Amino acid sequence: MKNRTALIAAPLLVLAYGVLRIVDGLDGVRGPGLAWTVGHLAFLGALTLFVPIFWEMRRMLGRSAVATTTLVAGIVGIGCAAAQFTIDIIVGFLAADHDAMSSMFEQVQAVPGVSLAVYSVGPILFYIAQLAFAALLAGHRMVKVWVPVAVLAEIVLSVIDKNLIPVGAVLLLVSFLPLMGRRTPMARHTPAHA
Repeated sequence: MKNRTALIAAPLLVLAYGVLRIVDGLDGVRGPGLAWTVGHLAFLGALTLFVPIFWEMRRMLGRSAVATTTLVAGIVGIGCAAAQFTIDIIVGFLAADHDAMSSMFEQVQAVPGVSLAVYSVGPILFYIAQLAFAALLAGHRMVKVWVPVAVLAEIVLSVIDKNLIPVGAVLLLVSFLPLMGRRTPMARHTPAHA
């Protein structure tokens, strides 16, 4: 697969976000401050890297309708999650303390559609696309069955407890390892009897 650097860097940036999130919460509150800002920038970087990763996964699957739909959903999810993290960074810069941040977040989420698109449903599409691509690749025997299981575990861990994001990031990195040696898209596979 092309974009090997993205396959390594994206999970490592998610790992950095997870660790910085834990560090940021050691005083009992999260944000504003350096750990909040750098952590959110790290996750924004990871989201950016998922664009070429998803694009390449679609190419590997032969640009099928299902792969294209998954790509579109993933890109929309990335955009929504990126909007959320951008808002978080801006609020972190503008707020004097955690209480001020909470007040600002309430104002932002009160805007019609923002809570749904940016904080709940929208970002979920990013995770659905991750799992769908892993399942499609496994279904076409381009990766082993354990790969979508690892991706599912990564997603579930972050839902159960956000302090488990670093563990999920390691699982994500492990799930990407089989893709690093892949070069041939499914559409170009030629049956042996042809």
